[in-house]
Amino acid sequence: METLRDKDTFLNGLIKSNPDFVLVLGMCPTLAMSTNLLQGFAMGIATTFVLIFSNIFISMLRKVIPDKIRIPCFIIIISTFVIIVELVMRKYFPDLYSTMKAFISLIVVNCIILARAESFASCNKVKDSAIDGFSMGLGFTLSLSALGFIRELITSGTVLGLSIFNNFPQMLGTSSKAMGFIVLGLSMAAFNQIRIKNSKKKAGVK
Repeated sequence: METLRDKDTFLNGLIKSNPDFVLVLGMCPTLAMSTNLLQGFAMGIATTFVLIFSNIFISMLRKVIPDKIRIPCFIIIISTFVIIVELVMRKYFPDLYSTMKAFISLIVVNCIILARAESFASCNKVKDSAIDGFSMGLGFTLSLSALGFIRELITSGTVLGLSIFNNFPQMLGTSSKAMGFIVLGLSMAAFNQIRIKNSKKKAGVK
């Protein structure tokens, strides 16, 4: 029974409540940091780290955090792990950090993390909260990576900076941003169409 619950919690962030494609949370970093595969993946990993450890600590402290000041307490806990991510990226990945630093700092108020802290970690056990954080983070990472891969390929003809199509006309400025919205919308539509179709199939609905 516990294994089944863990499985449901894990699949929730990947499919049923995918942060980007189902809940439509964190759209600012999603659109800004999915211009290429590397940035999308890095942003997803950074967010996953913060999600897992903030969920764990909020769950551990849920019975001692006063209800009236729970949101400020959540933000303090979240910001601690965001600072850790910033320090690590600044030390070991300075070039990547220089292109992402504004959005790394904004993880503190990312609505995905605050939503999981409020709706899940603050009322569930540590193990379940850790699984939820990993699941939501993985769903977010896969979404950003997929969007980054498609957008980089379409707008510049490259993947991870490596040229796939020779003499490919690059999209810059407004054209690149517009393509981001188009790719996101089509990806959301495709994901939800497949998700709903599979749900109906499991329920025996034609």
